Amino acid sequence: MVEEKNNLMDKIESLCKRRGFVFPDSEIYGGMANTWDYGPYGAGMRKNIKDRWWKKFVQDRDDMVGLDAALIMNPKVWEASGHLANFKDPMVECEKCHGRFREDDLENNPSAGVGAGKCPDCEGKLTAPKQFNMMFKTFFGPAEESANVAYFRPETAQGIFVNFKNIIDTTRKKLPFGIGQIGKAFRNEITPGNFIFRTREFEQMEIEYFIPVPKKDKDWEKYFEDWRKEMIGWIKDLGIDVKKEIHELNVPKDELAHYSKKTIDFEYKFPFGQKELYGLAYRTDFDLKSHGLDYTDEDGNKFIPHVIEPSLGVDRSFLAALCSAYTEEKVKDEMRAVLKLPVWLSPVKIAVFPLLKNKPELVKKAKEIFNGLKTDYVCEFDDNGNVGKRYRRQDEIGTPYCLTVDFDSLEKDDVTVRDRDSMKQVRVKIKELGDYFKYKL
Repeated sequence: MVEEKNNLMDKIESLCKRRGFVFPDSEIYGGMANTWDYGPYGAGMRKNIKDRWWKKFVQDRDDMVGLDAALIMNPKVWEASGHLANFKDPMVECEKCHGRFREDDLENNPSAGVGAGKCPDCEGKLTAPKQFNMMFKTFFGPAEESANVAYFRPETAQGIFVNFKNIIDTTRKKLPFGIGQIGKAFRNEITPGNFIFRTREFEQMEIEYFIPVPKKDKDWEKYFEDWRKEMIGWIKDLGIDVKKEIHELNVPKDELAHYSKKTIDFEYKFPFGQKELYGLAYRTDFDLKSHGLDYTDEDGNKFIPHVIEPSLGVDRSFLAALCSAYTEEKVKDEMRAVLKLPVWLSPVKIAVFPLLKNKPELVKKAKEIFNGLKTDYVCEFDDNGNVGKRYRRQDEIGTPYCLTVDFDSLEKDDVTVRDRDSMKQVRVKIKELGDYFKYKL
């Protein structure tokens, strides 16, 4: 079973490289450990994720506003937030090969790691655990000295917190309300891996939702539960089967982050194991208090709001959606690999084919249709190889509809439209294509 799941991950990674979703970074120079570039289809799919998230959680809600904060902030931010003191993982090192590993990644491995006291790579002896700060350090100005030390942000949240007063002053928002942000974060992970699951550079979609001070101990739970349901709805939007593929883990108190009173990890059953997909945390008033910020209500009462934080990753959303969508089917003694992505998530919505590329009249008609559709939809013109091979390529890209212009099209002004999932084909009048796709895309 483990071998079968690993094989699935290999297939998905191979598809991503072969079809232009994800490439190894700096590949022509031998690559760089666990850094990745998103190709044409990957970039399109990521944009779809971010656009949908922004519309759902920021644009369509009256109680939300957006922000885009800087990647490098004043180091005092990280001192006040507790990151300099607390943003650490326990690390062990092999005395033989000098490989470095997160202690918690090895604890559950009975044959290697902390329990066995040996390196999982070379079986050398492991050192005692020591704390490793995961923030990326850099320097302001030309001199690399301690006075000029700065850090790339390890999360987007602090950019929201330090702008709390600016946003209150400019938007006049009243509690409860939230601030949403999409942006890059950087963590000097000890053991990145599993394709794009854990990387040192990644993109977050985070919300800090500010609520009144709970009058009773459980008052915050109402907001927490509302956001839990919102996150479940988003997971379903990605095409993920919540009942079969998602597990909600109530993080034990002794494992909570230093700022959290309660956290739920939404774990997804990846081919390489059940791992965290998203997190939902009740951060109490820790952050605003740390930065010396408060809020004054309409009655002149001054207090520090509490915070509910739904945190979602773009890259993990991307990977989980791919894993859920990847399907292999037997069609006429041949295996078909297809990404059955939700239509909104597919990087290409319609592929337009001329039946034969060496027939100018078919190519001309197909180009006319392509040019008419691409103003409203992300389309691709494909005349490479026979139609069957083109279908297989578009299936692997996840394109919902393929449109073929044949000789009947020239006489009857209609085309063949083929559905990705069912593979059924129907004839549609060219003049009716706009209305046809309007209700499907």
